[in-house]
Amino acid sequence: MADWDYDYLIKLLALGDSGVGKTTFLYRYTDQKFNRKFTTTVGIDFREKRVMYTGKGADGTSERNFKVHIQLWDTAGQESLTTAFFRDAMGFLLMFDLTSQQSFLNVRNWMSQLQANAYCDSPDIVLVGTKADLRDLRDVHGRQARDLADRYGIPYFETSAMTGDDVDQAVTTLLDLVMKRMEQSTPGGPSSEPNGSPINSHEVEEAPVRRMCAC
Repeated sequence: MADWDYDYLIKLLALGDSGVGKTTFLYRYTDQKFNRKFTTTVGIDFREKRVMYTGKGADGTSERNFKVHIQLWDTAGQESLTTAFFRDAMGFLLMFDLTSQQSFLNVRNWMSQLQANAYCDSPDIVLVGTKADLRDLRDVHGRQARDLADRYGIPYFETSAMTGDDVDQAVTTLLDLVMKRMEQSTPGGPSSEPNGSPINSHEVEEAPVRRMCAC
């Protein structure tokens, strides 16, 4: 993608057990490719993508296109994440493996940690079931997942990094929730941080992947 300025930096955090497919999901979203050869994430990685988002203009009614730089943080599936990663994130992809009942049961643990450490009491979250293409190995019924999502009051998507099914839709839905929250909390348009402080549009340089040391 060509290098262009952007209006907002949005940080999204992927959470879930190790091995549920967070890395391949994010790679599919940013690069539109499926890679079977990813090794287990150690510490924190992130990928980036720039998109156009249509939101409200300064008058609160007209539409305006915003250039949004998305940082998608990829966690190692360890519950020892520092609270800083939760508080810096503006939205969360809460992920489990549709072929692993245990990873689904552990969603509740991740949700508890998220609710305790996120930047507000009701953060923007999308529940994501991965590996939907592995139908013969499926271990989580769709109704189970939908019931849990309804209980939390969050959207739910069944996705496949291999086929690309609903990967873009899951992230786009989360981005839409985050941007609408900012529109509602900041007169005249979205803010770029949970606390409403603006950022410099050149704060982050374009980079497909970056790695940080384990926490």
